[in-house]
Amino acid sequence: MEFRGAKLILFLGDDLLILRRDHTEGIPWPGYLDFPGGAREPGETGVECALRETIEEVGLDLPPETLSWERLHDGLWYYAAHLPAERVGDVVWGGEGEGWMMMSPGEFIAREDAIPHFRTVLRDYMELREAG
Repeated sequence: MEFRGAKLILFLGDDLLILRRDHTEGIPWPGYLDFPGGAREPGETGVECALRETIEEVGLDLPPETLSWERLHDGLWYYAAHLPAERVGDVVWGGEGEGWMMMSPGEFIAREDAIPHFRTVLRDYMELREAG
């Protein structure tokens, strides 16, 4: 299935690991809040793309079985993973963008500076989790 990239909705405890995009010319959504992930390399699966980008951006090397949910939306694969809160100490910033932060899902969904379609995907994921 054709897709252009993958994103990871990454929970460390109850909060999300969120990135702030940089202001590089030509980058979509400059300065907006983002999930780890990025463009697909030739031959990569969505899972491979999401996991590679997560290592590159925040230094977390996750096995594929960590991923608990997936959805294809507008040419991007979205995945979710839930790790213990103490894994925050393992985050190593890879330098893409302006930085990283922890944020509750509700705050991300409400933020005007979060990429709008990512807010929608997260809202849908949270509703599914709440429905059980």
